[in-house]
Amino acid sequence: MSEPVASGVVEEFLETQEYRRFAEFCDACRRYRYIGLCHGPAEVGKTLSARHYARWAFVEPTIDTQARIADLIPPSEIADCRTLLYTPTVTVTPRRLENDLHSLQYQLKWAVVEAMAPESTVRPGRVNELPNRAELVLVDEADRLKFPVLEQLRDSYDRGQFGLVLIGMPGLEKRLARYAQFYSRVGFVHQFRPLSADAMRVVLAYKWHQLGLTLVPDDFNDAEAMAAIIRVTSGNFRLVHRLFSQIERVLQINGLRAITPDVVDAARQSLVIGSV
Repeated sequence: MSEPVASGVVEEFLETQEYRRFAEFCDACRRYRYIGLCHGPAEVGKTLSARHYARWAFVEPTIDTQARIADLIPPSEIADCRTLLYTPTVTVTPRRLENDLHSLQYQLKWAVVEAMAPESTVRPGRVNELPNRAELVLVDEADRLKFPVLEQLRDSYDRGQFGLVLIGMPGLEKRLARYAQFYSRVGFVHQFRPLSADAMRVVLAYKWHQLGLTLVPDDFNDAEAMAAIIRVTSGNFRLVHRLFSQIERVLQINGLRAITPDVVDAARQSLVIGSV
């Protein structure tokens, strides 16, 4: 699935079963206004899934620019957006987090007003009088949050009447369990897992198609190439994307029209891959 943004860049995203589980988890946090914790190893697709769920490819340009929403994207793509994605800096302070969340909520309200009525005459100063549009806030890289910042986040959550999802590495839930006041508000915990074998086959068929090829699982070369890719990536969603960018380069340089184990190996050598 593709999401075009104002600059013309296209974010490619395939809704896997793991993403659908993540979306159901976010829906529950949004519906019941709970705090949810999502944890998983690096490169399994947590950030990409959060961006896709929040439609951040559409929302982010409206926040980062002063242009009217009608000049950026179709209004229908943002009028019903109710989710914010926030990534704190490494040195974030309680005051900075409070200001950032307030700014994001304000910008989302303004964007929704512009999307629903591009010719409206609502003045910027009147936007604060409108109801809050953010029903869910996704906080990526939540491992960066120190205790004072968590306390500020808890206070903003208590006052804001929105659902909250913290996204981080394995062990996030154990670290937060030490902060009783914050952890007592946690309603759901979601473990983001690497892609299963069945999901990998769906993703690989999609990637083959993107390159103008057809994956034939019963073909010896295709089966061997699939096995090599699964072995290299171990089901890591982001690593699959990185590997295929190199596979495409290898195919173009050598004028090839088939993905073979040798092509996968050549692409693998161009990547820096940690433990998976």
